Amino acid sequence: MAAMRGLSPSSSPAQPDLTNLFRLAAHEAKKSRVQGRILRVILFYCRSSERPQHQWPVNQKLFTLDVMYLHDKPGPDNCPQEVYDTLVEALEHVSEYEGYILESGHGLARVLFRHVLVLLSHPQQRCIQEYVDIPKSIAKKVPQVEPMATEDSAPITTQ
Repeated sequence: MAAMRGLSPSSSPAQPDLTNLFRLAAHEAKKSRVQGRILRVILFYCRSSERPQHQWPVNQKLFTLDVMYLHDKPGPDNCPQEVYDTLVEALEHVSEYEGYILESGHGLARVLFRHVLVLLSHPQQRCIQEYVDIPKSIAKKVPQVEPMATEDSAPITTQ
């Protein structure tokens, strides 16, 4: 907690820089490994008009990064697709295990909660994000009914 409190916002209007976050996460990940644990960082990114940047070595993947990207609709001042693409590149650049990026531009709480629940899955037990289809809506589940054998439909054997 003390390390997180040590992070401070930049007063300059420049692009957001994730380097300090990654540096802190790498430091904490090294301590976690000694204890037999892995570290996961979940970043909530809420800027639709500013692409983040970072300075991070390609070969240093010590933690898993997940991103929950909350954005406004595209407009003259917003470029959510460009920001999303930049976040995907950052995730692929720093994640040790399969990291997920989920996005929402609707502002619906239930969508946000559903996405956060997906992010809580253990990084070593994840499938590739393209195959994630959870949680499924209850309404979409169709019960599988197996035909039951009855006296009328039971096969007759003769010798």
